[in-house]
Amino acid sequence: MPDAPRIRRYGDPVLSSVARPVEAFDADLAALVDDMRRSMAAADGVGLAAPQIGVGLRVFVMDCPGSDGERVVATLVNPVLELERGRELDEGEEGCLSVPGVYHDLARPGWARVRGFDETGAPVTVEGDGLVARCLQHEYDHLDGVVYVDKLPRRARKRLLAEMTDPAWSDVADGVRVPE
Repeated sequence: MPDAPRIRRYGDPVLSSVARPVEAFDADLAALVDDMRRSMAAADGVGLAAPQIGVGLRVFVMDCPGSDGERVVATLVNPVLELERGRELDEGEEGCLSVPGVYHDLARPGWARVRGFDETGAPVTVEGDGLVARCLQHEYDHLDGVVYVDKLPRRARKRLLAEMTDPAWSDVADGVRVPE
């Protein structure tokens, strides 16, 4: 089995670009999702968006513990994020595989729902509170070219980036399949 693609680090232009919609649910997309799942598992993450491995497509995967103790495992292609107005904000610690080794509190809505498709084109809806809501919003932000540190005050962002454990960018490993 080939190595998992390396995760791009904050500052890489793909992380600040809006991802393109997926147009074909084919073997290339299935291979991309497999690459993403392997990269997420290798990095011990709970979510990963395609731009984080250098692919500018609207896809993310997650394997996140839910508030009921059950794991929420999903692939979301061309997702649409839904947040309810008037919901309380949940202030919680957040981190990112593209900003390794640093964490910061960030307020986000405490509940979220994402509708999209899996890698076969079947409709998928994932919703939840707590860490699931945070993960859904965090990964969705990546598809719009936003990394969580972009939402922090300038001083906090500057401090976190200086503390990053591996500030050097990691290029995507050879052999990553990019759907056309």
